[in-house]
Amino acid sequence: MKKMIIIILVILLIGLYFSFNKSSLKQKLDDNKEQDKTEDIFSNYYEQAESLLNTLTIDNKISQLLLVRHPSSNDLEIQKEYQFGGYVFFGSDFKNKTKEEVIKMISDLQNVSNIPLITAIDEEGGTVSRISSNKNLVDTPFLSPQDLYQDGGFQKIYDDVIFKSSVLEALGLNLNFAPVVDVSTNVNDYMYKRSLGMDTEHTSIYAKTVIEASKKGNVSYTLKHFPGYGNNIDTHISSSIDKKSYEEIMKYDIPPFIEGIKAGAEAVMVSHNIVEAIDKENPASISLKVHELLLNELNFKGVIITDDISMGALNNIKDIEVTAIKAHNNFLITSDYQKSFNNIKEAYNNNIISEEEIDALVLKNLAWKYYKHLI
Repeated sequence: MKKMIIIILVILLIGLYFSFNKSSLKQKLDDNKEQDKTEDIFSNYYEQAESLLNTLTIDNKISQLLLVRHPSSNDLEIQKEYQFGGYVFFGSDFKNKTKEEVIKMISDLQNVSNIPLITAIDEEGGTVSRISSNKNLVDTPFLSPQDLYQDGGFQKIYDDVIFKSSVLEALGLNLNFAPVVDVSTNVNDYMYKRSLGMDTEHTSIYAKTVIEASKKGNVSYTLKHFPGYGNNIDTHISSSIDKKSYEEIMKYDIPPFIEGIKAGAEAVMVSHNIVEAIDKENPASISLKVHELLLNELNFKGVIITDDISMGALNNIKDIEVTAIKAHNNFLITSDYQKSFNNIKEAYNNNIISEEEIDALVLKNLAWKYYKHLI
């Protein structure tokens, strides 16, 4: 009888624990919804964006959905033909170049673009530094979030963002794929070195700090990798399955995104992990359920960007571009621009994707460019 009473009490305590945590998270989500009811950061620019959208052909609109890996050759000819929405630059694009050469490379692309480009880079600091490994561009490589925090806490991180933004802007870059706000505390995790390496509470402060600091300059920053990378393997090589419970994801992984969004984040990048608790079938980057969580529960009003759809995690998936658009991604990062463009155009021609669906995504992309004063 005593054992039975103890078992019942344990069950009740467990139930109360989860009920409390769910209530706490629900309050955070409700607070976020309340704040965002009247705060769409691009709201003042949709009218202008719609006027521009109405002048575009379907090919122009498809191109505006693509963030293309910068080609190693013939970049100006390619841009003249396709008029892509933006480019992603990697370390090889800056190798041994002077500041003047980098500025010219990017400004030449802007000059042949009918609509100003998003010019993006992964400049996280530490192990992922695209420009700061070149001493012609930066005297000292940017430090990782962990090193910055150890050196001077969140103030050091704040100052680093402002300095980094000034460097990127001077070169012509206007979007940084950082910060990594994945919660990782295990040194063996793939994402550990790129993260703050601390718990949810500290990572949430980190997300808020970076986004607030980014508002002091003209370079936008990107919360990644939604809905949280956790301890999953490298999706550049193969697929990765996240088996955490929904409660764990919402308690540990989502809060940093909530804080970053509340601070005014303009962009969120979605990972290629399959997050079973949300969608057992599709990688997060092309999962409608994952995007609905971001849009409807977290009330994110900015642009959603896939991780590179050419990565190994998506190799065996058909119609990636179609599924990505149906999932409400505003930008698709691609290393194979011809394949991506042709697949979207074919889907449009076959009435698989409507012009209205494309318009809804491109409208926000254009509004963002107005917001950033690129147009």
